[in-house]
Amino acid sequence: MRFMKYLVVVLCISVLASCGSKPEKENEGVSEQTLYERAQRYLKASNWSSSIQVLQLIEENFPFGTYAENAQLELCYAYFRSGEYELSIASSDRFIRLHPQHRDVDYAYYMRGVASFYKDSAITTALISDISQRDSGSAKDSFNYFSQLLTRFPESQYALDAQRRMIYLRNILARHEIHVANYYFKRGAYVAAANRGRFVVENMQGTPAVPDGLAVMAQAYHLLGMQNLADDAAKILVLNYPQHPSVKKGQFEYQKNINESTSWLSYLTLGLFGKRKFVNFDSRDVFNSQYMDNDVPSPNEV
Repeated sequence: MRFMKYLVVVLCISVLASCGSKPEKENEGVSEQTLYERAQRYLKASNWSSSIQVLQLIEENFPFGTYAENAQLELCYAYFRSGEYELSIASSDRFIRLHPQHRDVDYAYYMRGVASFYKDSAITTALISDISQRDSGSAKDSFNYFSQLLTRFPESQYALDAQRRMIYLRNILARHEIHVANYYFKRGAYVAAANRGRFVVENMQGTPAVPDGLAVMAQAYHLLGMQNLADDAAKILVLNYPQHPSVKKGQFEYQKNINESTSWLSYLTLGLFGKRKFVNFDSRDVFNSQYMDNDVPSPNEV
């Protein structure tokens, strides 16, 4: 019986090994054109792993061939679609470096921005569904990459989509500042919270996070005893955003009882009861109206 188990395991390994080696064997000694046509079929079928394998073969065996540059560009897209965002960015960087005057180099700039935005790890994405709470490094990189595209190629066919994504990214970055400000409220760091709110108001005009930025400033200055500054921020909020959840009957409602120490009930119930109250501004359901799809064209779709 034990022998049969071992035999089954060996057979399974053999089958998997033969399946893995089949694509390599069928691509041996094939012409560049045949390989490229095969890669196109894999791309159209969304078979990303096979398309990557064939495109890599073209690049390795025909580095100066007719389809080499196209293969390198399509490799950026195939890596992206397979979830290999870092490799997509690296391939795009390489294409830009090797072919700065290529007629389609703007696509490499575009793919670099798109891949950078999606390169958060699967674990982070699963744990934090609210994108504004994730590390903003990728969003900043993506914004800068799109900015480079628009600066170098303002007439690019990808410029309009890049602008649309930059608006979305800017909204995310502004919302991230508010998320950090809420965290500072929880830590009792009211000066830091006020600074985050002021940064949004001064540098992120036009984003849906500005109303919360004003609310953060009003609440933080109030807690710091700087009531004149608090009232100024509150007046601007009431005047421009009267529908903000913190505005009641034309007045900004300062949140109270937020400095209470955590009760013994909270300790005994592991925080289920007797929780301490914290400031938390989030008016996205009122002011967020811009959403976007995640469609990304391939080099041959535009």
